[in-house]
Amino acid sequence: MEMNKVGEFHFTTESYLLDFKGQTTIPMIGNYLLHAASVHAEDRGFGYSDMSKRNAAWVLSRLAIEMKEYPRMSEQVTLYTWVEEVGRLFTNRSFELVNSKGETLGYARSIWAAIDIDTRRPTLLDVAGLSEYLTDRPNPPIDQPGKIIPVESTTQGELYRVRYSDLDVNGHLNSIKYMEHLLDLFDIELFRQKNISRFEIAYQAEGKYGMELSLHSSEVATDKYAMAICHEGKAICRAAVGWQ
Repeated sequence: MEMNKVGEFHFTTESYLLDFKGQTTIPMIGNYLLHAASVHAEDRGFGYSDMSKRNAAWVLSRLAIEMKEYPRMSEQVTLYTWVEEVGRLFTNRSFELVNSKGETLGYARSIWAAIDIDTRRPTLLDVAGLSEYLTDRPNPPIDQPGKIIPVESTTQGELYRVRYSDLDVNGHLNSIKYMEHLLDLFDIELFRQKNISRFEIAYQAEGKYGMELSLHSSEVATDKYAMAICHEGKAICRAAVGWQ
């Protein structure tokens, strides 16, 4: 059944999920997306437990979020997610976030890789099996995650050491923590005056407990920033942030 290919998830925004402006943050939206992706995959036979049987796991490679409007206090939000494209090494997943009136609040597009749990190297995907979940739902009208300008060699980094609260269930730097640490580089006045219109991140390596990181940011065009988190001079992730 066609609609079964599209996951539908419902959230209510609570006060502890909001920032000082009373609206949902990009990292919290990221949490919504990851939860929906995980449950959607698990319910359809290609989630955590099924991948574990094959000694494999999904890792988020790239994510782009574009928001028209941010959910506010006690708002009912529906999140739709579906498989957009399947390849031998990567699968693309899309999202649409809507309010209680059915109006689109934002979109997201993501790229996921399957890795071998032991080697942490890419493993081939079951293209035929995953392709059964492709749908004719239109792709979100936003750009796919793309190339991000390196800024680590031209900027002074802010130092940060990975702590307990940064770790996920695998003992690595949580995907959402990358976002939080990067956004913390911006001055509070920018958050007061503007909203993030697009947030894009590319994960390149796993952060680990005790790792000394440097966080970099540079304005590459008006209201557009390129960012990076580095370890020993090498980027473990890059991000691009647009404000309006």
